[in-house]
Amino acid sequence: MKVILSAPRGFCAGVVRAIDIVEIALEKFGSPVYVRHEIVHNQYVVNSLISKGAVFVEEINEVPEGNTVIFSAHGVAPEIWDAAKNRNLKIIDATCPLVIKVHNESQKYSMEGYSIVVVGHQGHPEVIGTMGQSPDKSILVENGDDAVNLNVTDPNKVVALTQTTLSVDDTKEIINTLHSQFPNLVARNDICYATTNRQEATKLLAEKVDVVLVIGAQNSSNCNRLREVAELSGVPSFLINDASNIDPKWLKGAQSIGLTSGASTPESLVEEVINFLKPDSIENLEFTKEDVVFVLPKELRGGTEKEKWALPRQDDKAVW
Repeated sequence: MKVILSAPRGFCAGVVRAIDIVEIALEKFGSPVYVRHEIVHNQYVVNSLISKGAVFVEEINEVPEGNTVIFSAHGVAPEIWDAAKNRNLKIIDATCPLVIKVHNESQKYSMEGYSIVVVGHQGHPEVIGTMGQSPDKSILVENGDDAVNLNVTDPNKVVALTQTTLSVDDTKEIINTLHSQFPNLVARNDICYATTNRQEATKLLAEKVDVVLVIGAQNSSNCNRLREVAELSGVPSFLINDASNIDPKWLKGAQSIGLTSGASTPESLVEEVINFLKPDSIENLEFTKEDVVFVLPKELRGGTEKEKWALPRQDDKAVW
């Protein structure tokens, strides 16, 4: 059996930054440091941070007054900021800078009188945060049917924003439908570089293997999209948390198995799967290289240039 590894895969710059923020905050302020919502959607990452002293909560009122709270990479609505300030909390924002860009777009177009269509998945924390930027002017669209049946105040002033972790192909279809409804639509390309790169890499991978295993959390949007991309390419595809989820029946008769992982998945889980499969050979299939890094929040920056940036983690790079 041969294993082919898709690249890029695993941690993106926003995830590296978010994890670094929690770890540096623990070093600087001591335990406990409170984190609202899972910092990223991966239970292994969350459990690792819990073991270091992080406390995860879902509501701001769970954080004792005067303590430190970190907002997750998915971002939050302004009302969450207000609630944290009312409790005199020290706020550290781990929102991915690319999500903040979407928030800024929402505020900008709202002030200009636009109806704001948010393309995304209902209930996802990123979508909740984006909708919360301009709640009176935002409308959620999840699929083509929603787009067809959309009613807006002014058909000539409509902007479409997107969740950063959507399927590139599905989103393109929804945007095309919106364009047919509203010819003057302003469509922002908000799907992030990491989501796009991992989906394109997975398409290439699916052409070369008999089965695709996507390693990542079941509640991760970008991981679910990777499984769908491979499946739509005509290859059996399965989303697994780790090696223990692999059903040997999936692999029966397979000569080549493709592995990829979502943007919040540690590379150690990929290595675990490889060790479980015990392949005869391992190949790398690289779609593109990524060299994106994001600056840390000012509250956590050190004095040296290296201490200002969330840099790729050596322990999460592929060793194969």
